[in-house]
Amino acid sequence: MATLAKNKKAFADYEILETYEAGLKLFGSEVKSIRSGRANLKGSFVDSDSSGEMWVNEMHVSPYKFAHDRVLNPTRKRKLILHKREIEKINAVIRQKGVACIPLELYLKGGLIKIKIALVRGKKKYDRRAELKKRAQNLEVARALKKHVR
Repeated sequence: MATLAKNKKAFADYEILETYEAGLKLFGSEVKSIRSGRANLKGSFVDSDSSGEMWVNEMHVSPYKFAHDRVLNPTRKRKLILHKREIEKINAVIRQKGVACIPLELYLKGGLIKIKIALVRGKKKYDRRAELKKRAQNLEVARALKKHVR
């Protein structure tokens, strides 16, 4: 699977509870633009409407430079393709206080563009500090082991 775009900030700001894979309903020029790496997931989020459909909002897809058929809004809402049971499960969890749904990654799978979405809960400032401290300690241990093995 080739990764086309990744929401790196989400891994730092949120605790990931559960992930799902979804398809995206896109125009042809958007597909070409995403395949050329001109998509950005930063600040995007997923919500549902009253008819039970899931949408990704604020995902920026730059216009394809060779497309002359349509002028599209780069941050328009894009429909997610999910099973009905998955939509119902996600909606039930989102209704809880403090839980949101955000896109993590855009990637190619069998010639199709897929999006990985996640149910997340925001991290507190002290959680982030503890994670950075733990990562630094693991790095020091790895360096010490590497030096000792030689």
